[in-house]
Amino acid sequence: MTRGRVLIGTSGWSYRSWHGDFYPEDLPRKGELEYLSSQVTSTEINASFYRLQQPPSYRRWREATPGDHVFAVKGSRYLTHIKRLREPGPALEKLFSSGVLELGDKLGVLLWQLPQDLGFDRTLVREFLDALPRSHRHALEPRHPSWNTDEAAALLAEYRVATVYSDSPGRWPAVDRDTALFRYVRLHGHSDLYASRYSGHSLDDWARRCCSWTERGQDVHLYFDNDALGHAPHDAVRLLDRLGVRL
Repeated sequence: MTRGRVLIGTSGWSYRSWHGDFYPEDLPRKGELEYLSSQVTSTEINASFYRLQQPPSYRRWREATPGDHVFAVKGSRYLTHIKRLREPGPALEKLFSSGVLELGDKLGVLLWQLPQDLGFDRTLVREFLDALPRSHRHALEPRHPSWNTDEAAALLAEYRVATVYSDSPGRWPAVDRDTALFRYVRLHGHSDLYASRYSGHSLDDWARRCCSWTERGQDVHLYFDNDALGHAPHDAVRLLDRLGVRL
């Protein structure tokens, strides 16, 4: 069996507080992604969640990163939070026409983050999953406890959509379900949402989990979202070190 890949990075990269800490103080804003991608193996694009991007942006991000760097693209909140997954066709068409495919083979996963109050509705979810292009990997991050059921897991597994393991300090449930050929993890801060640093003990535990998944042939997409105080890139590098990944 072929061992899965370890794709670890951060949720976004443009944070002013990282300058003088993770980034050199004098690093220009346009050099942030290039610098980050020299230290981690993947990056989650968050800007696409807030507004549609343009093809030149995706081309620029592709060209700024090493050949084996992989991106996850966060789907539009218009579809997940405003439309709440209803009538997904037009919103998906707009997302793809915005230039996502300019990432080429660096496009790893499309991430769909759901609002905290959106419970599992089988009919609604099936309509959404039916609309997703099968040519790409998809991961869905539920934040309502009704998703942590065998019924929800079976439906996502039918479409091979990964259930995101979302680590937060009690803010929403961590749904640990294996529903795809890969794993997707978002670490939002273990004790303080978006802010706390992951301890060495916690990173050791995540390293063991990553190894168990990759040994089964699953790729692992894992992103640190504890970026408020600048811990995310440091934690990503520390985890890659534990896994013996050298760039």
